[in-house]
Amino acid sequence: MKNPDYMPRIIDKAITDNLKAFGAICIEGPKWCGKTWTSAFHSNSMIYIGDPTNSFQNRRLAEVSPELVLEGEIPRLIDEWQEVPPIWDAVRNAVDMNPQKGQYILTGSATPNRTGILHSGAGRIARLRMRPMSLYESGDSSGSVSLEELCNNILAPAMTGDVDLKKLIELIIRGGWPGSISLPLEQAMLLPRQYLDAIIADDVYRMDGIKRNSMKMQLLLRSLARNESTTSSNNTLRNDLKSNDDESIDQETVVEYLDIFKRLYLTENQPPFSVGLRSSIRVKQAEKRHLVDPSLACALLGVAPDALLKDLNTLGFLFEALCERDLRIYAESFGGRLYHYQDYKGREIDAVVELPDGRWSAFEIKLGANQIDVAAQNLLAIQDEMKHEQSNQPPIALCVICGMSNAAYKRADGVHVVPLTALKN
Repeated sequence: MKNPDYMPRIIDKAITDNLKAFGAICIEGPKWCGKTWTSAFHSNSMIYIGDPTNSFQNRRLAEVSPELVLEGEIPRLIDEWQEVPPIWDAVRNAVDMNPQKGQYILTGSATPNRTGILHSGAGRIARLRMRPMSLYESGDSSGSVSLEELCNNILAPAMTGDVDLKKLIELIIRGGWPGSISLPLEQAMLLPRQYLDAIIADDVYRMDGIKRNSMKMQLLLRSLARNESTTSSNNTLRNDLKSNDDESIDQETVVEYLDIFKRLYLTENQPPFSVGLRSSIRVKQAEKRHLVDPSLACALLGVAPDALLKDLNTLGFLFEALCERDLRIYAESFGGRLYHYQDYKGREIDAVVELPDGRWSAFEIKLGANQIDVAAQNLLAIQDEMKHEQSNQPPIALCVICGMSNAAYKRADGVHVVPLTALKN
């Protein structure tokens, strides 16, 4: 249902391609990231399961007879299918009965319990992950540098313009929520706060009908915000609650709540990267923690622009989160995967993008241009050590992603420098 006001998303191509290959697709991701808007753009009819009209008539209809909500011109959008889990099997069965491609688009902002879902949908329903807008999608990156080309060691030098630190802070606090892109910052800051309140107050219970301690969930989210872009363990999070909020929580509850946040797409951690199956390097297997958008961390910490200007350490972690959110979106559009690297020799790489053929590139993330030299030296040192280990494949490209750089270029030592606000997929 074409809308002239639609803002194109990077996931559009994946949606088009998968509709040609599968009978149905399911677009998953956090609420308010634009799933419905994007899915409607690719659909010819739709039904909103969560629509409260006439005492949630659509939901009640789906509960009585899931097959009825499938009727309509294809591709047919079924929004928030997880409200009535049997819809999944109804779609899978409909696709089995009719081999036509591109029949249904499901959207979901929570992963339901497996109870009531009989089949995984493998081979029938393709699953796509959607996230808040990247800077390129929101119009805050010029897109003059392609990450895909960069991962193939290709970069055309270019002046990209000065970047204002206050503007970067605004982009972090605002986040990539489509509904706040055009709002003044003061109003845009309200959205992630309301978002989190709504998730805790309503969506957590609606997942499985179990009442949980909302205060402890809020405190654990705040601990995740304090540990954004770090490899903190579950035990660290539990102790963090005790030391900062004087609130006790057992380890099993921490694991349970973290699983709920993951199922609600509130968190998306960055897995560790191993450079070789037979590598002599012992790689730490800790994931780097991320909330799905840095604006959520800002809301949980209660930070304002002036506060971040006075706390460059916290700003650095939040800027790293912003970069890695965008790197993940860009990389997945061409089949890449985002990781981080950390070994027991104390060597770290902020971000690793692995291509489908196994080649990989290493990225250090720095807010200030005065940090570029140190970041480049770190990358070169790790690359040099890996070259001497025959079981390892060294990185194809080395790059420093910088917040305050005004140019994209290749240094004399071979390390690329690219401003985040010049990057695209």
